[in-house]
Amino acid sequence: MSYFNIDKINYEGTTSSNPFAFRHYNAEEVVLGKTMKEHLRFALAYWHTMTQEGDDPFGSGTNLRTWEGKTPLETAKNRVDAFFELLTKLGVEYFCFHDVDIAPQGESLEEFFENLDIITDMMKEKMDETGIKLLWNTQNAFSHPRYLNGAATSNNADVFAYTAAQVKKTLDLSKKLGGENVVFWGGREGYESILNTNMELELDNLARLYKMAIAYSEKIGHKVQFLIEPKPKEPMTHQYDYDAATAMAFLQKYGLTDHFKLNLEGNHATLAGHTFEHELRVARSYNALGSIDANHAETMVGWDTDEFPTNVLDTTLTMYEILENGGIAPGGINFDAKVRRTSFEMDDLVLAHIAGMDTYARGLKGAAKLKEDKYFENLIADRYASYTEGIGAKIVAEEVTLESLTEYALENQNIQNKSNRLEYVKSVLNDYLV
Repeated sequence: MSYFNIDKINYEGTTSSNPFAFRHYNAEEVVLGKTMKEHLRFALAYWHTMTQEGDDPFGSGTNLRTWEGKTPLETAKNRVDAFFELLTKLGVEYFCFHDVDIAPQGESLEEFFENLDIITDMMKEKMDETGIKLLWNTQNAFSHPRYLNGAATSNNADVFAYTAAQVKKTLDLSKKLGGENVVFWGGREGYESILNTNMELELDNLARLYKMAIAYSEKIGHKVQFLIEPKPKEPMTHQYDYDAATAMAFLQKYGLTDHFKLNLEGNHATLAGHTFEHELRVARSYNALGSIDANHAETMVGWDTDEFPTNVLDTTLTMYEILENGGIAPGGINFDAKVRRTSFEMDDLVLAHIAGMDTYARGLKGAAKLKEDKYFENLIADRYASYTEGIGAKIVAEEVTLESLTEYALENQNIQNKSNRLEYVKSVLNDYLV
């Protein structure tokens, strides 16, 4: 059975008027010595693609889907078939999922694990047939009422134990499917009110869970990159993984930097009051840029809208950071994005992913030109030139003291600053957008 009434999506170039074709994403086109496919490592998110119903905080679902079965398990099986059909037709080689996305939870943890085994057996067959790979998986430890006070940071030790069981299963499934990364997203790892919170215990417990995960992955012989996905606000008053800098402070405090990097999301950066390129630069400065979730926010709306990325400036700056990082493998670019509530037909799933893939391909090409011309590199070198000679070079080399700098300042009080010409910088940047 075919769920999508389309042929495989091909590259047709910018002159094409075919909506079911790539205009910029040419998988085998070589950019800076690697193919687009190798640079971009696209992945589809199971949750937004297969289980999102088109609802929002103010209305019920609108999506029309063709994979509904007579039972939850039958629906789950149909979704596997439909998902791999979509991956194949888009030419996407990776996917990501939460445990609850792919299988019914049933009436008990035992039944949930059995359902996960059934569905991942199907997935394994599909992966073997198609060559499609698991970029990362994770556990949903935030939606169920048991997690109303958090998961690893819950005040209830039984909840911590249940979370640990889900994490163990996540790692078992990752090994079974050859996953390249495992993500921890603490959807409710934070506090509602500081008045009744033992923050030290909660943070210690969160670190304890991560250390258990490391130990178990080593025990089962599964070498995998662990990722933390920062997010502020929504839903807790304060999230412990608020942004990249906060997450890095946590990893440093608990000695976890050798095992964890960050999975950063565009929409989460916006909610934290940052640009996405800021979050990427912070992670890169710690050698901790691991993977990204590709989406953006509707900034006129105050929640996590998870829109498909269609802003070329944003993707150009994103891809510049990734290129400067030396690539993103074993991470990738996961479309953690959902179609709008008004885009409810099956074809809209295809068109939305084409739009996102084309926009990132444009970003890659623009970023490559920026690197080839050393545009940002030259700007920064010129702006900080005073630290390459004279007193600046001595400061960098730590050959000065407060006393010697005071003596220098007394003799050099006629300070001359240079204009940043930021408006011109941004104007020229526009010329690099493809």
